[in-house]
Amino acid sequence: MKSIVIFNNKGGVGKTTLLCNVASYLQKIKGKKVIIVDTDPQCNATAYMFPYPQIEEIYTKTKKTIYEIVKPLQRGKGFQKGELPILKSPYFEVDVIVGDPDLSLSEDFLSKDWLDGKAGDFRGLQTTLMFRDLLSKLDDYDYVFFDVGPSLGALNRSVLAASDFFLVPMSSDIFSIQALENIAKSLKEWGKQLTRGLADFNDKEGEPFTIDNEEVNWHIQFAGYITQQYTAKTVGGKQQPVKAYERIIKKIPGTIKKYLMEFNKTELANPKIGEITNLHSLVPLSQNSSVPIFALKAEHGVVGAHFNKVKEFEHTLENITSNLVNNLNALS
Repeated sequence: MKSIVIFNNKGGVGKTTLLCNVASYLQKIKGKKVIIVDTDPQCNATAYMFPYPQIEEIYTKTKKTIYEIVKPLQRGKGFQKGELPILKSPYFEVDVIVGDPDLSLSEDFLSKDWLDGKAGDFRGLQTTLMFRDLLSKLDDYDYVFFDVGPSLGALNRSVLAASDFFLVPMSSDIFSIQALENIAKSLKEWGKQLTRGLADFNDKEGEPFTIDNEEVNWHIQFAGYITQQYTAKTVGGKQQPVKAYERIIKKIPGTIKKYLMEFNKTELANPKIGEITNLHSLVPLSQNSSVPIFALKAEHGVVGAHFNKVKEFEHTLENITSNLVNNLNALS
């Protein structure tokens, strides 16, 4: 099993749309077993993958959400036990642990326990590593994708502390580039603090901190990046960004190399795993139908030239998923 966080602390880069379509493609087309864990309190992935009547039922009747993972720790009862709150997205066909707006209430709790955890306290480490425990219970999946909000807060820190890889979607603007330095600084500092806390725990207890009998360590690696949301023109039969976007896009590889490649044990031959042009109305059509973009049909409102755009996007996803899997395997 490989766990991947789609992460950029710059908002509006299209990370949730990307995550849900990549995960669905791996499940529906590639035959992999995939689950999405929605840890964004805005619940955008959940809203995207489930029709509204089902969402209403989830939050008013079943109440099976990600908060079931957090609640026992907040009450001092340790890691969640029993059945996990897993639902199936009807059209994306992936399993989902749906989001919960109440997750935003856990930020203070996680921040406080992080202070204790980085000092080697058992309860603090247990809280900080709650998603590592969740991953140990999802070991029969090929891929676990985490959707997170655009922040460098305590909740995202816990997700990143648990995960194997992070993938960065980049919109073609200067703010996405500037966000890379913030990501690198935060990851380095968190890694140092957690590693020190785990070492202090080992010194005090005479044994390492383990989850499911496996010693825990900070080990997240950078799986690559995707450029998105640029306007393209056709030159010589090939699409390329218009000049305003091209200037920004040219700065991305050097910035990625400067800030993110140091997190990897092995140098990636191809950190850029794909690019997605502006999809215009395909995104709202997909959202309104709770259907992946590559699976859109006439019944979902696709007409005329949109059919070609759907095919183009499916081809794009084929390249992205192939490159992503290659990078994950190279780093494993």
